[in-house]
Amino acid sequence: MKPAILKNKLFLYLTEFFSGMSVMAVELGASRLLAPYFSSSQIVWTIIIGTIMIAMALGNIYGGKSADKDPNPDRLYGRILVAAVWIAAIPVLGKYVILGISGFVIFTVNTGFLIWAAFAACMAIFVFPLFLLGTVTPSLAKYTVESLEDSGRIVGTLGAFNTVGSIIGTFVPTFVSIPAVGTSVTFLIFAGILLVLGLAYFISRKAGRAKGIAATALVLLCAGTQTGSFAFWESGLAYEGESVYNYLQVKESKDRVILSTNVLFGVQSVLIKGQGLTGMYYDYAMAAPLMTERETPKDCRVLILGMGTGTYATQCRRYFGEMPMEGVEIDEKITQLARTYFELPEDVPVVTYDGRAFLNVTDETYDVIMVDAYQDITIPFQMSSVEFFSLVKEHLNPGGVMVVNMNMRGSGQDSINQYLADTISQVFDQVYTVDVKGSTNRELFAAEGVALAGNLQAKIPALPDEELAGLMAQVGQNLVPYQAGSHVMTDDKAPVELLGMQVIDELIQDEVAYYKDIYKEEGIQGLLENF
Repeated sequence: MKPAILKNKLFLYLTEFFSGMSVMAVELGASRLLAPYFSSSQIVWTIIIGTIMIAMALGNIYGGKSADKDPNPDRLYGRILVAAVWIAAIPVLGKYVILGISGFVIFTVNTGFLIWAAFAACMAIFVFPLFLLGTVTPSLAKYTVESLEDSGRIVGTLGAFNTVGSIIGTFVPTFVSIPAVGTSVTFLIFAGILLVLGLAYFISRKAGRAKGIAATALVLLCAGTQTGSFAFWESGLAYEGESVYNYLQVKESKDRVILSTNVLFGVQSVLIKGQGLTGMYYDYAMAAPLMTERETPKDCRVLILGMGTGTYATQCRRYFGEMPMEGVEIDEKITQLARTYFELPEDVPVVTYDGRAFLNVTDETYDVIMVDAYQDITIPFQMSSVEFFSLVKEHLNPGGVMVVNMNMRGSGQDSINQYLADTISQVFDQVYTVDVKGSTNRELFAAEGVALAGNLQAKIPALPDEELAGLMAQVGQNLVPYQAGSHVMTDDKAPVELLGMQVIDELIQDEVAYYKDIYKEEGIQGLLENF
């Protein structure tokens, strides 16, 4: 006999609606959960979408067979309760699962670390609850279709409720819950929705009390133990939060303030308290104003695409004076942090926009344009093509210079930096590179008909700061004219994610080679003793 609550098809449609919403919310939460460890690149998104589609397909098959074999709604709503508990546990246990899988994969694969680790993490964390939610649609179809005459209408209505729920589940996490309360609470919100669905069913049945109590207790336990912190090993953070685009973390020490937009991939911006160089690529990039045809660097008008918290702007003003500066930063929250923690002057305007889109709508020209748009493992493809760099060239004054931060220095003939430099060489006739000492960064300087190295050498003696003058002399000595190849990227073809992944593989292999040798010789015990 059909339970009373299911005689009203509205409850069945609401079940379909909220299950569809939860699937999309979990998918978007998955991208944010994985991003601090594997990036938010197209590669990771492909893995997330593919894994979820696998889970849903298997759930559809199982749900249909199960409903035919035993058309008991208790089974479906029991699965929804289990899915609610699992989703609530993701922010508590997921980060530990990711780190455990990453450590295992590092020692077992030589290439494709990002792909294998992200895929394994998705399979371990997200497949089971989404498999359970995948059983909802075929099961509900079994409970709602009463005759062949109305089967098309009923199934179509179920599909519509699922689709509308999915649409809302796409927008709410991205624009509302994740920026407002974070990824962890977002998982809990949608776990709570599924929990209420299951409880409503079993309460109406006056059965399954033990299931409901156990599920509620476990969800509440997860809610009480989650910290909302991705970097659970960090303490004393000045700020930790999320925006529409990024996970954000601010750390403050005695001599500096650091912004990281990714837990495992280093420093995004830095503020040196008091006078002093950063020791990072920003220092090398300060050669750009010296390379222009302007008489002094203070005369240069500077645009920074990928402003971050304004490290480059702050350092240039400290050493060169009140030169006109403006920036473009797509993440408004980062700009807010720049004003709060990183002493970005109020008279330095920052436009919240994509860098390329900004160039498309402005008529302004500049003496220096800094392109610092790396995010996660790679540069956005739309800011790596011939078309983009041609647009940059159009916005340079005569005698102006473009400087590009190339975040990961690959060693192969087909590295991402070679592709970028070859592409830039198609646009500018003067291209020089210099490796940043002590890091994987490489700075590229480009101009049209400008004696970059000569201008730099001529202006170094006039620099009042001896430390900066010494570094600029070092930059001049290590500048290398770039010999262009044929690896040119266009808007149609710019495989930046795959190229970035190759560099990640190289970096990981270099870092873990020592520990791999210990593992081969001494096993797990040897590893533990050497950590």
